[in-house]
Amino acid sequence: MPDVVLPCLDEAGALPWVLARLPAGYRAIVADNGSTDGSPAIAAEHGATVVHVPQRGFGAAAHAGLEAATDDVVCFCDADGSMDPADLPLVAGPVLAGDADLVLGRRRPTRRSAWPVHARVANVALGVMLRRRTGLALHDLGPMRAARRTALLGLGITDRRFGYPLEMVTRAADAGWRVRELDVPYAPRAEGTRSKVTGTVLGTVRTIRDMRQVLSS
Repeated sequence: MPDVVLPCLDEAGALPWVLARLPAGYRAIVADNGSTDGSPAIAAEHGATVVHVPQRGFGAAAHAGLEAATDDVVCFCDADGSMDPADLPLVAGPVLAGDADLVLGRRRPTRRSAWPVHARVANVALGVMLRRRTGLALHDLGPMRAARRTALLGLGITDRRFGYPLEMVTRAADAGWRVRELDVPYAPRAEGTRSKVTGTVLGTVRTIRDMRQVLSS
């Protein structure tokens, strides 16, 4: 069954619920990016494999988790409780069946508070740029995704910041991968956690900057 990479930075409040929701047979790899709230210990207590990633950056954590994975199929999921790991088989299914090479979970908010207005606006803009760049009919750079480990490593993704998820898609498109998008629920993140990507206007601006660099490369 697939390995699940969970990039993590101070997600102590969400990890117990997230790890408890993993489907049977799915192995959690918590790629910790320097948490100071005890997240690594909590993850280990709940049965996760913990990878310590000293290089700061979302992409650094995600890629370290990918390198630590051993299963043929690897999933990615946020560790803040906004996405339910119980939905992972929906995303991993087409990859396991050989019907797709990369599957992205398109976020569908369960409540308006799940997705701040500034983040929604940024996502729409990025979706337009992504469709122009790749020709793929995509609407979201969904953080819940699945692909085959060896193929992902073969893409040679270099970004180690917020541009990592986008570079994965652009390189996959350039390589002729079959990329699919499926709807998944998106809820408000766990109390006491904050998005490192779109939780603030500044975080959103930094994300757009990193992703524009990927699109222009």
